[in-house]
Amino acid sequence: MITFAETVPSPSRIGIELIAIPEGAPVELDLRLESVSEGVLVSGTMSAPTAGECARCLTAVAGDVEIHLTELFAYPDSTTEATTDDDDEVGRVIDDTVDLTQPIIDAVGMELPFSPLCRDDCPGLCPECGAALADFENDADPHHHDVIDPRWAKLAAMKPVGEGSSDQVPGGRE
Repeated sequence: MITFAETVPSPSRIGIELIAIPEGAPVELDLRLESVSEGVLVSGTMSAPTAGECARCLTAVAGDVEIHLTELFAYPDSTTEATTDDDDEVGRVIDDTVDLTQPIIDAVGMELPFSPLCRDDCPGLCPECGAALADFENDADPHHHDVIDPRWAKLAAMKPVGEGSSDQVPGGRE
């Protein structure tokens, strides 16, 4: 058994569209490599900083991701049932080396949030003007637009000027 603890730079951006481990970010590996009958069993943790943007308001979001790995890498001549799957999910030991890149990419993609948020109650952006609604949360007058649905615009034009809302029906009937 060999233990391996090292910090390496991320070889490329690892993650999903809105949040990922940036290229060159420090990736901390704390791994244990064990020789088993089928190959090499790699287990341990990987942690790294993440950067991205909020899915609602598009502000910068930073955090950390930690994943737990358990991967079997088969010896080149291994022919056991566990290492001869047709779907090639089992990695191979090549020149006494195991490549953890793809297992880490897969695990990070599953661990990161699909829609990262700057905070749980992020109000997002105004659908009319694109202003960040969080900037108006403490204002006495909330952010709004007096927009009339184009389907109702003709009816709004029929309303006499200066007349507020009333319970009277046009024509004098209630």
